Amino acid sequence: MGFVFAALLLGLLLARLPWLWGAALVGGTAVFLITIIYPLVGVGLALLLGPLGALEKVYFGGSPLDSGQMLLLFAVGAWLARSMSRRQIMIRHSWLSVPLAVFIFVGAMTLLDATAVTLGLIELVKWIEILVVMLMVLDWASEWFDNCQQGFFTSPQVVVLAMLLLAGVSQALVGIWQFGLRGDGPEHFLVLGRFYRAYGTFEQPNPFGGYMNLSVLLGMGVLLGVVAVWWQRFLLYGKGRQANSVQLARPAVNHLILLFVGVAVATALTGMALVFSWSRGAWLGFAAGTAVIILFWPRRLWQGVMLLLVASLLLFGGLQAGLVPASVADRLVSFQDNFQFGDMRGAPINDENYAVVERLAHWQAALDMARDDLWLGVGFGNYGAAYPDYMLINWPDALGHAHNYYINLLAETGVIGLGAYVLLWTAVVWQTIALLGRLGGWERGLALGALGVWVAIAVHHLVDKLYVNNIYVHLGVLFGLLQILVLVARQFTKDLPAMNAIISAQDLRREGLDSL
Repeated sequence: MGFVFAALLLGLLLARLPWLWGAALVGGTAVFLITIIYPLVGVGLALLLGPLGALEKVYFGGSPLDSGQMLLLFAVGAWLARSMSRRQIMIRHSWLSVPLAVFIFVGAMTLLDATAVTLGLIELVKWIEILVVMLMVLDWASEWFDNCQQGFFTSPQVVVLAMLLLAGVSQALVGIWQFGLRGDGPEHFLVLGRFYRAYGTFEQPNPFGGYMNLSVLLGMGVLLGVVAVWWQRFLLYGKGRQANSVQLARPAVNHLILLFVGVAVATALTGMALVFSWSRGAWLGFAAGTAVIILFWPRRLWQGVMLLLVASLLLFGGLQAGLVPASVADRLVSFQDNFQFGDMRGAPINDENYAVVERLAHWQAALDMARDDLWLGVGFGNYGAAYPDYMLINWPDALGHAHNYYINLLAETGVIGLGAYVLLWTAVVWQTIALLGRLGGWERGLALGALGVWVAIAVHHLVDKLYVNNIYVHLGVLFGLLQILVLVARQFTKDLPAMNAIISAQDLRREGLDSL
């Protein structure tokens, strides 16, 4: 009876509220309850709200917690509470946890003599969030596999892929609107005389372009994985055989079609937004990521080399024949100016070289920091705090980072910190390449897309820093997806002996089907 009375009272209160506030209250309550039951829902919503952080700072000031961070903290709390209700907190084993923990430990060590410890703690929290989010995703996926649950669209790899792509598409739609549909924008974002560079809710086009790469390259890999499955089945059926091996018999054709269409739409939208960002760093990252995807798509490396060679010749031919718009070609070619490094003290400054000289001046300041604190740097996250002591006379603004994450990290954490960071990403890439040899079906395409994402991040970091505006939450989910693929690979290995597959590995090699 008490519940009925409370429900009636709540209904009367909602009726008296403005509809917008009422909808927000109902929606917030629903999110609260669902996240308590399913903490991963909170992570998915944090992916959607995370990129709003930069915009929220413009309107509400520099609060350390934005809506995405608050929702993520609530999701983590719900996950821990759920674990404690079972009287055990399950920390699933992940090989990637070790290099992540090492990097976090080294980052903490650099703060012992830092100027601004608070700034360093903010950076450390980002990487702790990456680790925690990865473990949350892994815990949920492990539970799904342990319970032997079934269903293609409820499988962890599909659910997490959908979460990641949906977050990318939500920003892509904003960027597409900003580029050509809104009709105005910041004057310094004007390109081609009448368009404005897309920046989503990032407030800057370059990190927005890098964020688009996280979706478009992942989608490209999945599409190629689905194409490979269809090609294998076509060849098998053409020979009058049945594709009932573990990796070829599933998923069903209609599931693959729906997956392909959904991912293709997301890839097209995020690809358009990437172009509209007009970010050379993001474009270069996309080119490098695409090259790696092409190289590793076939299982035989020599075939990948040949495909990459053909693609390179086609691109070069397109540039020479003028098939690539001159504005795009000129912007790509001018990228080399960013790496003509020299002493920027007293360097001439004009409208044409301002951006390049500014970036190189900050590189020089960061390298000077590294020379003074070679092993542990000036402190994680302390580039801006130390910058006044190293700035060049014409460049008093620290810009937040050195616009080259490797030089920035060398300045902040020294040789030891940079080495720990390289070790971490070496482990990520190694694990991904190892999965390419163990996975089959469309999931291999998922690993392929992830490899392209890692390369794009690495290349983009030559001219920028992407661990901003909650992109690191997205990265934590991507790391979690990588661990899901480890579980999928184990499942394939466990199922293979139980299957009466009529296509043996020798048959596949003989017929050339193992090349995809």
